[in-house]
Amino acid sequence: MNGAGVAQSRTTKPGSLWAWAGAAAGLAGVVAVQASSGITAAYDKETAGDADKVAHALLTQTDSLLVLHTALMVVTVLLPVFAAGLWRRLRTALPQDSLLPAVAAFGLVLTATATLLGSGLDTELYFGLIAPAGNLAPELALIAAHWVGTIPWLWVGTGITGVAVAAASLKHRAVPRWLGWTSAVIGGLTLIAGISPFQYTAGYIGPVWVLIAGIGLALSRPAAR
Repeated sequence: MNGAGVAQSRTTKPGSLWAWAGAAAGLAGVVAVQASSGITAAYDKETAGDADKVAHALLTQTDSLLVLHTALMVVTVLLPVFAAGLWRRLRTALPQDSLLPAVAAFGLVLTATATLLGSGLDTELYFGLIAPAGNLAPELALIAAHWVGTIPWLWVGTGITGVAVAAASLKHRAVPRWLGWTSAVIGGLTLIAGISPFQYTAGYIGPVWVLIAGIGLALSRPAAR
């Protein structure tokens, strides 16, 4: 096979590890959202608004903090890999001047940025809470408790990606039609939820789309331009 043939083979038959990375990121996202749901100190009627009570209640939720941190960092590390692979997958099947590959990739990078920021106070909160001296100010515990209950849910970027994938599928058949319709529904709902005042509900939907899309893209054949 000559050099052109090798290049063409590499273009039309890329590996699927990037897609499985996406599936793993989606699963980790589901875990992260569930872990965040378990950190309720800032929202329980008995503790809400009282910094000292919130700090004390958080001591019983440190396991959820560790799970949240680990899951969010897995998402943060894997989503850019999925974004790069998705960009390549769409790039080979769409017109050269199409913006859809870049839009789809940037949506995932935006989500990875949110998950990175969402994990930013986890370890500060965890180690401050378990320190024997109790050197974590209750006011910081209150702020951090709200932080971990909001920022990790900002999955609106995934909605952008889902809508872009839907357009690439339904208009250009760049990915399987079933994934296009799934992306239109789940990605559209994620985008609408993220734009709305109920933006945190996007955290329930976005990781599910990433999980489904990762598996679907890993098991399907790339479309030729």
